[in-house]
Amino acid sequence: MNLLSTIDGSLLEGFFPAGWNLAKIDACVDDDPATITKRQAWWHEGFTPVPCESVADFDTLLGHEIALTIKRARDAGEQAAMILPVGPMGMYRWAVYFLKEWGVSCDHVHGFNMDEWSDAEGNTLPSDNSGAFQYAMEQAFYGPLGELTVPENQRHFATTDVLPTYGDRIGELQEGGAKLTVIFGIGRVCHIAFWEPQFAGEYDTDEEWQSQTHRIAAKLHPLTIEQNAITSFKSRTTLVPAYANTIGPGLFLKADKIIGGADGSLSRGMMWQGLSLWMTLRHEPSPWIPSTYMPTQPGRLFFLEELAGPLVAECN
Repeated sequence: MNLLSTIDGSLLEGFFPAGWNLAKIDACVDDDPATITKRQAWWHEGFTPVPCESVADFDTLLGHEIALTIKRARDAGEQAAMILPVGPMGMYRWAVYFLKEWGVSCDHVHGFNMDEWSDAEGNTLPSDNSGAFQYAMEQAFYGPLGELTVPENQRHFATTDVLPTYGDRIGELQEGGAKLTVIFGIGRVCHIAFWEPQFAGEYDTDEEWQSQTHRIAAKLHPLTIEQNAITSFKSRTTLVPAYANTIGPGLFLKADKIIGGADGSLSRGMMWQGLSLWMTLRHEPSPWIPSTYMPTQPGRLFFLEELAGPLVAECN
C-alpha cells in the first residue's frame, strides 16, 4: 500500500505536475545509496556529483568551489558572471573566508540573483526587509567581503525592472569573454530558481521552453510554498508569498560551469530533498523536472550523503 496504489480519488489526484509519471519517478531511487553517483548517459562528461559527509563539509566544499571559481577568473584576467541563489546559504560564509584569506578582489564579478519573492504583479519586498533575497545576499556575501566586495553597480537583483535585462547583460559579458557560472539548489519539486515544473505545460516544444530567460510573478507550486515554510519561515506557511520573480532555462542552461548544492536534511532521519536529488541525477532530462537538465552541463553538484538514503519508511 503506497501513494501509487491509493492516489485515485484522493485529494492528491491531479495535485502533482501533469507531466510527472510517479511510478517512473519512484524507480529513480536505488536501495543502494552508493549508486547515486553512477554516471548516466545524458550527463555531461565534465559533470561530477560530490558526496559530503556532513553539513559542515558541504558548506566548506561548496564555499571553496565558489571562491576558487572567482579566483581563477581573476587570475585569468576575465570578468565573471555568476547567477546566485539564496538557498543553500551556508557556503557564502566559507566563500568569503577563502577570498579574504587569498586577498582576492571581486571587482571583476557580476552577480545576478536568480529569484525574489513577489506579489501577483511582480512587486518585490523592499531590499531592507529581512525576508528579501537581496537582503540575505547583502548580509551573507556582499557585506562580509568588505573592501574586496563586488561593486554595487555589478550586483543585480530579480526586481520587475532589472530581471528582464539579465539576458542581455549576461550575453554581453559572455561575448566579452566572461564565463557564466550558475550556482543553484534543487527545489522539492525539482525547480531551478523558482522555475516550476508545471510551466512545461505552457510550451509546445522543449526548444521553446529552453528559450525562456525569466518570468515575472511566477505562480509557485504548493510544494514549493511548503518547502520554504519549513526551511525559511520556521513552519509559518502564512508568511510565504505565493509568487516570485525568477530566471528561466534560457539562462540557467547557458552555464559555462555549474555549482550545485543539495543539503535538505532536517533531523532524526527526516529530510525533504532525498527524492528530489535522485530525480535530478537519474531521470532523463525533462521540462517537467527542470533540475534534470543540470547534469547535462559541466560542473559539480555537492550533496549531503544522507540524502542518498536508503529512502525507506521509518517512524520518527
